[in-house]
Amino acid sequence: MARHVLDQTGHFGEWLQGRLGPNGPVALVSLSCPIPVLRATYLPGRGALRLQGAGLTAGRAQRFLQDLGCNLPGRVRLRPHVPAGQGRGVSTASLVALARLAGFAGPKSALARACLRAEGASDPLWHAQPEHLLWASRLGVGLQPLPALPHYEIVGGLWGRGQRTDPCDMRFPGIEDLVVQWRQARKLAEFAALASASAERCLALRGPMNDPTARLAAQTGALGWVAAHTGSARGLVFAPGTVPHGLTAQMRAAGFRDVLTFRGGGDVPAQTDWNPRNN
Repeated sequence: MARHVLDQTGHFGEWLQGRLGPNGPVALVSLSCPIPVLRATYLPGRGALRLQGAGLTAGRAQRFLQDLGCNLPGRVRLRPHVPAGQGRGVSTASLVALARLAGFAGPKSALARACLRAEGASDPLWHAQPEHLLWASRLGVGLQPLPALPHYEIVGGLWGRGQRTDPCDMRFPGIEDLVVQWRQARKLAEFAALASASAERCLALRGPMNDPTARLAAQTGALGWVAAHTGSARGLVFAPGTVPHGLTAQMRAAGFRDVLTFRGGGDVPAQTDWNPRNN
């Protein structure tokens, strides 16, 4: 039988993440990233699913697929391009890749519920423009729509140790005020400043205290910076075409790994955000 291969994107940390009030949920605005975080290879066969890679067991994968009403007999290999726990969404991306391989075409709410049951917290990777949504990651629901961001360019990488998401971890700073300002923002500099404030609050509460990203943003003229609030992904925010020459080398010298550049933003027409099995 024919082998199926697909590349699954994740995200690159969050523009915002924190509590909506002392007793409120953990909410976030995900920073989508078009660069795949893993490759899934499927060889159809008979019998129970056999799975390798990404720290996902065959049993958990099978339960996830059963929640979706899907079956995937044969062998699947998941090959992450980045380690888990970096804030790139590898865990949720693994589940979404399985759903795509199985041809799931149901409502996104069903996928969100299945991901939540499988891992306890999820990123909204199935949305074409997750930045347009305030997402409750421990509840698996969207809380409110958000404005489109202007076009932006991110230069980022991994700094420091990774940290896997603990769905019981509620130790995040409050961001109610930042969400209010985010809904009112229109210029990229405003969004970037709010993202910087969210990252700085998280570092002040959770550490590490020697993170060089804010200093590097000031030195390079970036509009602001973003971070994985759980994980090691960090990025500098620029208007497209304004990234200074030599920044990649400068970031590597500051201790960043796996440096990359990508663009996003703009209120573009919605595209098909669900792509069943790729051949």
